[in-house]
Amino acid sequence: MLKIVYFALSLTALLLGGCHEVETTEHEDVAKFKVTTPIRRDTSIVKEYVSQIHAIRHIEIRALERGYLQSIYVDEGQQVNQGQMMFKIMPNIYQADLQKAKAEADMSLIEYKNTQALADKNIVSLNELELSKAKLNKASAEVKAAETHLGFTNISAPFTGIMDHLEVRNGSLIDEGDLLTTLSDVSKMWVYFNVPESEYIDYMKNKKNREHEKVKLKMANGDIFDQEGVVEAIEADFDNKTGNIQFRATVPNPDKILRHGQTGNVLMTVPYKNAMLIPQNSTFEILDKTYVYVVSKDNKLEQRLIQIDAELPHLFIVKSGIQDGERILIDGLRKVQNGQVIKANFIQPEQAVSDLSLYAE
Repeated sequence: MLKIVYFALSLTALLLGGCHEVETTEHEDVAKFKVTTPIRRDTSIVKEYVSQIHAIRHIEIRALERGYLQSIYVDEGQQVNQGQMMFKIMPNIYQADLQKAKAEADMSLIEYKNTQALADKNIVSLNELELSKAKLNKASAEVKAAETHLGFTNISAPFTGIMDHLEVRNGSLIDEGDLLTTLSDVSKMWVYFNVPESEYIDYMKNKKNREHEKVKLKMANGDIFDQEGVVEAIEADFDNKTGNIQFRATVPNPDKILRHGQTGNVLMTVPYKNAMLIPQNSTFEILDKTYVYVVSKDNKLEQRLIQIDAELPHLFIVKSGIQDGERILIDGLRKVQNGQVIKANFIQPEQAVSDLSLYAE
């Protein structure tokens, strides 16, 4: 009987000892995680803004006189050169008005010469001579006015550009001011894009370093336009409804690829000096807020709210929430909880960043 009791006690001790060893091994395996610290680098990001593309000159071609449209010398979508004839309004009435004005001017000239001859002989007064001269001047002015009206029947391109849709056809009766077409100078384009107030403030703070800011244009098909633009103007007022202010960049268009009214996206490079960078995989979100686990000196985890300023491939630029040198957890975020004590495997930040690129490939 004593042997049986002794055997049972020995077996119990052995089993308890075995369980203790398993628990210890499992505890040692669970608690080890990678940590690193933020890294400081000069970097930049590319911000994208929806844009509207306008020709630097876009005008309406309108009739300056009333009459029947006699001729159209151009076609829709055609490039016309400065001074090139575009439209002709039937000139008959205006030619007759010019002839009448010239005849009256000739009569006034004859009258003036006769009055001058009489004034030289003191037959008429100087007042009559001045009155005759005034009539001649008036008749001459009417000739010039008639010539101008006749000239308005010939409508020429005020600058070199591309013509838009024809609003009239041959034989149309046109009133003064009627729209005939529009003309766009697309040698250069004005690209307008809206910038939020916070980004505008950052831009103005660094304006000296970013004067004549270069931008690129992403076209509607996703291609990057082969000409760089330059930011040349900022509007005076903010839009109170959107909180944005409008920037204008000028983009060369030597091959006339861009047209008035197109859309695209402006790509602007924003520099960051001595930016604090952390791996994206060190963060997690709760209700649209971003957190990291900061590892204390005694390896205890603290859930910390941070603010992200911008995003890079695999990295975040941190605005606030972490200090230089603080350790953050970079793996196993779903396996831990706030206040937990872990065993930290420290990875140099340069190596941590390098590993991110390697894993992404």
